[in-house]
Amino acid sequence: MRTGLLAQKLGMTRLLTEGGEHIPVTVLQVDGCEVVATKTEEKDGYSAVQLGVGKAKAKNVTKAIKGHYAKAKIDPKRKLAEFRVSTDALLEVGSEITVEHFVAGQYVDVAGTTIGKGFAGSMKRHHFHGLEASHGVSVSHRAHGSTGHSQDPGKVFKGKKMAGHLGDSRVTTQNLIVVSTDRTRGLIFIRGAVPGSKGSYVLVQDAVKKLLPEAAPFPAGVRGAGVEAAEEKEEASAEAETPAETKETPEEETAPKEKD
Repeated sequence: MRTGLLAQKLGMTRLLTEGGEHIPVTVLQVDGCEVVATKTEEKDGYSAVQLGVGKAKAKNVTKAIKGHYAKAKIDPKRKLAEFRVSTDALLEVGSEITVEHFVAGQYVDVAGTTIGKGFAGSMKRHHFHGLEASHGVSVSHRAHGSTGHSQDPGKVFKGKKMAGHLGDSRVTTQNLIVVSTDRTRGLIFIRGAVPGSKGSYVLVQDAVKKLLPEAAPFPAGVRGAGVEAAEEKEEASAEAETPAETKETPEEETAPKEKD
């Protein structure tokens, strides 16, 4: 089980494929996602990776959190999150995870805090159809109707769908598809909508109900690993193209010919 990523939601746009297909996507930005701490089975009873993303002003960070970052020798981060991982997927403190942690076509689960809508009625909050528009109904067209019983049990059950606070809740959207990634700008393009408002932070991780693609890097897409692999590949191809070295034979010294 791999770690996830912390990303900031920039908004929605669309991508056009070569075949002319229009794909609505949500743009997520990953800005300096680094490993701040790790949890191990021996010390903490479980294995996990703590990630930090963004930059925070030192004056806005508490003294305790400053010490936490100082221990990891990392500048204060704007957002912290912890991901459960398997023992073989633990990362070193200070490692930076890039957007290449995910590959195109992969399924991911995205968790975020939805947009708050304040106090809402039952029709908007629970999609009730409301009361009739005529036949004696007056001033109650958008009411939710009866909420309980008269004498027995004589109360409203807990959890009854009624008017109340809407939004501003933790939601996880499953099985979203990664359309593409942009390592230069640190962007992830995910098909469809993602919970949260513009500028909010979301947690992106491998889908729990789908298989992990073989192309996905394990234990994580760490910065520098892809560059080193590309350099090694180029070196290997260059060595294969160069012809085998031939043994150089010393030139035979030729004596000047004597004139008859």
